[in-house]
Amino acid sequence: MNAPSAIARLSRMGWDEIHTRIRQEAGKRWDVLLHRLGLDPCREELSGCESRGRFYCDPEDTPRVIEVLRRRMPEQADAIRARAEHILDGRFDLLGYHGLDFGHDIDWSLDPVHGRRVPFIPWPAIPFLNFAETGDHKVIWELNRLQSPVTLAKAYRVTGDARFAAGLKDLWYDWRRKNPYPMGVNWASTLEVAFRALSLLWAAFLLEGTPADSEAFQRDTTREIARSAWYISRFLSTYFSPNTHLLGEGTALLIIGLRYPGLASSGEWRKTGWRIVCEEAHRQVRADGLHFEQSIYYHVYALDFFLHARLMAARNGVAIPRELDETIRGMVAALAQLSQAGALPRFGDDDGGRLFDPSRNRPEHMLDPLSTGAALFRDGGFKAAAPGLCEETLWLLGPGAAAVFDDIRKSASAPRSTAFSASGIYATTSPGPPVSQLFIDGGELGALSAGHGHADALSVQLAREGRLWLTDPGTCAYAEGSARERFRGTSAHNTMAIDGRHQADPRGPFSWERLPRAQVRRWVAGEAFDLFEGCHSGYERLADPVTHRRWVLRWGSGFWLVRDVAEGRGAHRFDIYWHFAPELSVAAEGRALVSRLGGESLAILPARLPRWECTVEMDEYSPAYGLTVPAPVVRWSTSGECPAEFAAAIGFGRGIAEARLELTDPGAHGAVAYEYAAAGQRRWFFFATREGAWSSLNWASDAAVLCFSSEELFFAGGSYVEYAGKRAVECQEQLPRLECRKDGKQWSVVGLDRVLLYPAFLPESLP
Repeated sequence: MNAPSAIARLSRMGWDEIHTRIRQEAGKRWDVLLHRLGLDPCREELSGCESRGRFYCDPEDTPRVIEVLRRRMPEQADAIRARAEHILDGRFDLLGYHGLDFGHDIDWSLDPVHGRRVPFIPWPAIPFLNFAETGDHKVIWELNRLQSPVTLAKAYRVTGDARFAAGLKDLWYDWRRKNPYPMGVNWASTLEVAFRALSLLWAAFLLEGTPADSEAFQRDTTREIARSAWYISRFLSTYFSPNTHLLGEGTALLIIGLRYPGLASSGEWRKTGWRIVCEEAHRQVRADGLHFEQSIYYHVYALDFFLHARLMAARNGVAIPRELDETIRGMVAALAQLSQAGALPRFGDDDGGRLFDPSRNRPEHMLDPLSTGAALFRDGGFKAAAPGLCEETLWLLGPGAAAVFDDIRKSASAPRSTAFSASGIYATTSPGPPVSQLFIDGGELGALSAGHGHADALSVQLAREGRLWLTDPGTCAYAEGSARERFRGTSAHNTMAIDGRHQADPRGPFSWERLPRAQVRRWVAGEAFDLFEGCHSGYERLADPVTHRRWVLRWGSGFWLVRDVAEGRGAHRFDIYWHFAPELSVAAEGRALVSRLGGESLAILPARLPRWECTVEMDEYSPAYGLTVPAPVVRWSTSGECPAEFAAAIGFGRGIAEARLELTDPGAHGAVAYEYAAAGQRRWFFFATREGAWSSLNWASDAAVLCFSSEELFFAGGSYVEYAGKRAVECQEQLPRLECRKDGKQWSVVGLDRVLLYPAFLPESLP
């Protein structure tokens, strides 16, 4: 950082931040000095380390948990043993990388993926964000979270094979010998120290009371856990990464303080940790229940921390604030609402790590907290949304959790469209069957410097029957470079890119500059009709500014119309992307692009508009951090003067591929009109281009959007409709939405009074 920027940064700090940063920098230097003098900087008081508080379940409960695990989840028990065998062979599955071979003499500072080793120097001097010098620190740190000893401990309890317990001890003591504080990269992140301490807590608990346990092992692990808490309390990420880093550190302090009440500083750790957890629940979770990172993965990541902290606190008699339970319940409810079609959207970064079981880091595993949430809150809606009972639920709530989960009666509510307005995430839900959900990102890029958000304003994703059809390709990796920028950039998302630019300017791997302002101008959720209208300012920073506007309209079951308009001045290049899941193939069928899988087909049918060209190509999709596979991408492109207009019908079934969509009125009299025609079906869509009254073809209205078929009429933001000069619908005031349907020969208004309907003046059929 150069001098002017450093001064500017300092001027924005408050006194507490200045004091905290000075204290932490002084602490780093003092620790290094003591180490060089041959002294241990951590002179923690270990008297009372034998005193233990309650863990999530009691040691005598462990065999019952294992019995339920074997009986209810035999494939999970087998997977635990298989992973443990690999670990004994020196092979580790880390993030999206499988079978990384570290051998039997593990180099704990090695990134084997990129062949880089971090120098063994005091941690304050290590530039761990510099990929050229250190490689990908996430790969290194994932190994050093020491979650592999937990896998070995579980394998020992599942099988009784002493090799796994012996391998656990060998691994842990090897780590301790090769990573003395304050040396090496594995002390450079407070959150990573917190993860490591929590892993040691689980490993020590799982061995407790077994033939493989020993007083020396419990003493040594307790000492390392205490050192970790001492470190965490001094180097909290209060101002460095005040997001899930700080939350994870607070969770670790709380759990360590509760588990080891005899340690001299346990009371302070417990108090500090609980304060952080409660404060961050208020600060990091928005009113709609979503985490402020604008990332579904980080939402689950944070929820894991909250659940582990809350359950450990309750287990040890700590009073649980009602506000904390409401926050946790709201976060679980958000997962349930966003997974009505069986799959979550992939907004924002995918971190790749998990708190309890690092192997469960794929998109399909993000529904795990629904199992624990169902058992904790005895909620039938959460159980209905959960894929089933999860192993983590057994360990957190004890062996009785299985019976509790089974006794809960599922209470799935009818599928419905939902808005997370504080976060700007909207889901238009087609009731099916099967249920489909089209998700729209109308929110900000992300919290703080938007480090884990993607430049994906107004992007959409589409889920049906447990899979994403239209998807976000994911994260790939955090290391600065072309892959990081490309995966979080605008062209990697189902939205419009202009002049090949992102919606914001990347500033390093975890920051953006000139963040776009997103605005949701209209959201209407009806029975057979949903409407989203939004815009963003990301391209208003161009020399010739442009505003991107998008309308997403659901009509009935499995059908959406997406309309894009680029308003501004000058000539530009416009690209609209559609990213498909990797298991899908895409082929042209007439004007439509069709993807088929099993007996299902999804079609994207573009409107007949001049100068737009379509290409289908293969790009990369990242199902987990570090892993990429090929996946199809469809792109429609044009170059020309603003305004630019594009529209496409999206839906399931053969009818859309065989239909046509045409622009029938470009908006000369205040509204743009599209006609959709399929076998036996015709629909008209009118979009107002100005406030107030407009006319188009034989229609006139003041509605923002009007849709009509011979059996349905919908509008949003209007008070009247005329056809052929005669008033067909009249309201006493402007309505956010109106739905009218024809049953046989009888028209009716859905759910509203004080609406005058004159069906005789509506056309029997469309011209």
